[in-house]
Amino acid sequence: MHFVIMGCGRVGSTLALSLESHGHSVAVIDRDESAFRRLGSGFEGRRVLGIGFDRQTLSQAGIDEAYAFAAVSSGDNSNILAARVARETFDVEHVVARIYDPGRAEIYQRLGIPTVATVRWTSDQVLRRLLPQGAVPVHTDPSGKVVIAEIPVHVSWIGQRLREVAAESGTTIAYITRLGDGLIPESDTVYQEGDLVHFVTAVERLDEVQSVLSAPPAAD
Repeated sequence: MHFVIMGCGRVGSTLALSLESHGHSVAVIDRDESAFRRLGSGFEGRRVLGIGFDRQTLSQAGIDEAYAFAAVSSGDNSNILAARVARETFDVEHVVARIYDPGRAEIYQRLGIPTVATVRWTSDQVLRRLLPQGAVPVHTDPSGKVVIAEIPVHVSWIGQRLREVAAESGTTIAYITRLGDGLIPESDTVYQEGDLVHFVTAVERLDEVQSVLSAPPAAD
């Protein structure tokens, strides 16, 4: 898969090197040529000098073939603009924008762009929003029979109550992470784009639960 990253700072360079180490092709965009030094001489991906929301620059970075795009430069406005261009002009499905001001993150989230507040999120967590993944266990009880796992939920569930997600999957939702904050869902809490949902289930049912949650809700 091909990934395009805007911003070659600490987070951007770490993302690029991590993705390349996983065998993916990567293009990094930055307006400062000296920033590419962070990638080191062993980086085999593209180094594209330019502005990350410029269409020609994005095309040079291979945005037309990109599986995902990450805007992690030092500017909120540049990040959200570049993310919107990637999604709305080039139809990149997997897009994430880093936001320095957590107070503005919710506004951008409503535009359909998953955002991560830089104070609370690391490059590893940004990476988890870009790569296709299955369940990620975060806690297992001493007997090894019960697990709390972060499990991806199909986009068709957006707008549905989380209690309905739990009922269909036969699980209990321990908590969700929304815009970097932990939240215990109430009965009317709905699933929003960008939510990370942590389920409690039996270890032996983990594959089954993941299969249910990776599909749209069952028809009424």
